[in-house]
Amino acid sequence: MKVCFAVQENEGINSTVYNHFGSAPAFVVVDTEFENAVAINNKDKHHAHGACNPVAAIGGQQIDAVVVGGIGAGALMKLNAEGIKVFRSVANTIKENLVLLTEKKLPEMTVRQTCGGHQGGCGHH
Repeated sequence: MKVCFAVQENEGINSTVYNHFGSAPAFVVVDTEFENAVAINNKDKHHAHGACNPVAAIGGQQIDAVVVGGIGAGALMKLNAEGIKVFRSVANTIKENLVLLTEKKLPEMTVRQTCGGHQGGCGHH
């Protein structure tokens, strides 16, 4: 499985998970089958609010899931439409969240849990 994590900076699996998908400086894609990680700069970081293109942001990488602190409804729906599940991080690092994901302990995000703007309505941790 390929899991994409929004991160502040690439520190491999020790990277801290970022609190918002669209404005994350980078992503780390972890391939759990081959146990490797690849960093990607956010190619859609400077989008207009509500106009995030999550597939462009991750450079068209084929992924199965995203783990992030928060995400807008549009980005969530676009990812889900591509068959990509989005989970809320509950730990600080990729490594910790991977363990929780494999134990099915990360909550899958729904539109009701998304960000409605950046005036404090987001569920970021």
